[in-house]
Amino acid sequence: MSDDAIVTDRVVVRYRGKAALDGLDLRVPRGAVFAFLGDNGAGKTTTMKILTGLAPADTGRATILGLDCWSRATELRHLVGYVPERPRFYDWMTVAEIGWFTGSFHRPGFLARFREWTDRLGLDPAKKLRDLSKGGYARVGLALALAPDPEVLLLDEPTSGLDLLTRREFLAGLTELAAAGRTVLISSHSIAELERACTHVGLLRDGQMILSAPLDELRRKVRRFSLRFAEQPPDAAPLGTVLERNGTGRFWQALVQDPDPVAVAALRAAPGVSDFEDSQATLEEVYAALMARGATGGPATGGIPMVRKVGPG
Repeated sequence: MSDDAIVTDRVVVRYRGKAALDGLDLRVPRGAVFAFLGDNGAGKTTTMKILTGLAPADTGRATILGLDCWSRATELRHLVGYVPERPRFYDWMTVAEIGWFTGSFHRPGFLARFREWTDRLGLDPAKKLRDLSKGGYARVGLALALAPDPEVLLLDEPTSGLDLLTRREFLAGLTELAAAGRTVLISSHSIAELERACTHVGLLRDGQMILSAPLDELRRKVRRFSLRFAEQPPDAAPLGTVLERNGTGRFWQALVQDPDPVAVAALRAAPGVSDFEDSQATLEEVYAALMARGATGGPATGGIPMVRKVGPG
């Protein structure tokens, strides 16, 4: 059995002649909490539709747990929980009624687990769906996705509309689900919050993966160097692949992938350099730098090609 729970191989999807997914290769290891990141229009929601069997790929193949997402979609309904970006339910039903109705399409145990999740998420079973806040509506979607006790969770902006404490509680819960063997693919714009929960990260741009890596490896490979200089600012290029360089006055900072230890040591000891720091870059910093490189063709200094991948994943 493959170590990857979710796999796409060279998936292409076109809308009106334009590629929404352009040869997408995605690997999500079993038990991972995989942060699926990208700007609006990058292809995240299209990927979710392919994985849930709501649409076929034009070319390529997508599988979950070894099952083809299109031809085995019915079977996967009982193994995969899905929260769309904008869930829509029968608004005239109560919270309890939507659970009872949906449970009729699932295996035994769904309704009991749905009630447990609605209680944990602070939902009133007697309240009509049309009377719920945006956050309450989103919590119903989460409860319905978790109630089948799925092996894989596909979450498209699941925390949108949730208050801060509920978001943090939910994201912390993802770590528990992964520890129990579940696999989670989550798309969200809350990058800083996702960093606390995810184990792997993938960056999508224009329908292609531009980076895929375990988060721990990404933290090791991408470093933030900062310093103060006396006269001329140092050249960042010898350090490695420069993702971003900035600073004001005598303060200098660079975000570098795969830094050369010899070059780093030389910079630390260079004349006029003081307050040298080698620190871990945040996921949000890496994301912003790579997206900016894609928009400009290179970092602020220019000339360095786009990074396709960091490590396995």
